[in-house]
Amino acid sequence: MKNELCEKLGIEFPIFAFSHCRDVVAAVSRAGGLGVLGAVAFGPEQLERELAWIDQHVDGKPYGLDTVMPYKYEGRDQGDLSQEALEAMIPKAHQEWLIKLLQKHGVPEIPADVENTHETLLGWSLSAGSAHVDIGMKHPIRLLANALGPPPAEIVERAHKEGVLVAALCGSVRQALKQKEAGVDIIIASGYEAGGHTGEIGSMSLIPQVVDAVGDTPVLGAGGMGDGRHLAAAMALGASGIWCGSVWLTTNESDCEDALVEKMLKASETDTARSRCISGKPARQLVTTYTKAWEEPDCPGFLPMPLQGLLTADAERRIRRHAAAGTPESAELLGTPVGQVVGMMKTRKPAGKVVYDFVEGYIDAVERLKSMLPED
Repeated sequence: MKNELCEKLGIEFPIFAFSHCRDVVAAVSRAGGLGVLGAVAFGPEQLERELAWIDQHVDGKPYGLDTVMPYKYEGRDQGDLSQEALEAMIPKAHQEWLIKLLQKHGVPEIPADVENTHETLLGWSLSAGSAHVDIGMKHPIRLLANALGPPPAEIVERAHKEGVLVAALCGSVRQALKQKEAGVDIIIASGYEAGGHTGEIGSMSLIPQVVDAVGDTPVLGAGGMGDGRHLAAAMALGASGIWCGSVWLTTNESDCEDALVEKMLKASETDTARSRCISGKPARQLVTTYTKAWEEPDCPGFLPMPLQGLLTADAERRIRRHAAAGTPESAELLGTPVGQVVGMMKTRKPAGKVVYDFVEGYIDAVERLKSMLPED
């Protein structure tokens, strides 16, 4: 499975694993793929601790860092407003509605003496993303990925000076061309079925069109990448590898709550939906009582990024803490960004085994296709 991109990054398999869990990142890199740590929910001090841990547990193998520096969001044209200024923009009706929802399900507040290691703004701003980059560049990362628009020119230039490749996600050919113009080294074509922020075009249509449009810039296929058949399909469509996130959520190393893992293992491909309730932009996630509540008539509606994330950050933290304690009422609200491939995620297994299953499935798929060719 060696290709130019693998050789450039020093990895064995073109399998890029996005995860917020450091254990998953390290395990995938050790297995020959490239683990990529999602930094969006980490405050600066916590991100430093996470990367330092990965440095010690990756056995010298390469890994990457993913952050979010949105191209458009509330306050960017004003030079990034302070958290206090943004909080003042959140309507009282939204705050009251969310409080009532948590009270309805018996979700208590978090004690004041419990440390909050996550970024309140969830990184949905240029300043927060740039802070992540500052920390990442102090570590031996090999890849810097950005979502929700082209990364700033100064970030791309800085990464290249440090010998770090830059990747960025897109959901259309137009967006892919903007990424190429911005100097991005790897374009991730993320289809409609992907977990998290995603566009309107399915992977089978998006990947080949992006490949044709960007020429010699490597493309990773994303959205619905769950086993080796998907890897073979993406490569057949012209991609240089795959970018996947959902499949790692149910691995042994995942830090997802047990109740959440059980939800995903029981879910079908129809149990996800795109909603703006996480960040204000459409993101595919597990359908839960929480996501349904945001669609009810009494809901005051979604706020633009980053106000939606600022509004819901504490609520989501409370839900996770309460669900981790084994409270059924809170577990009803518990969810996560995940793609339609969740319907294939039926057993827990080590992250390294997932990597090897991708490879074995890829070989089987290629051999099957070869067997269909006429003999010379």
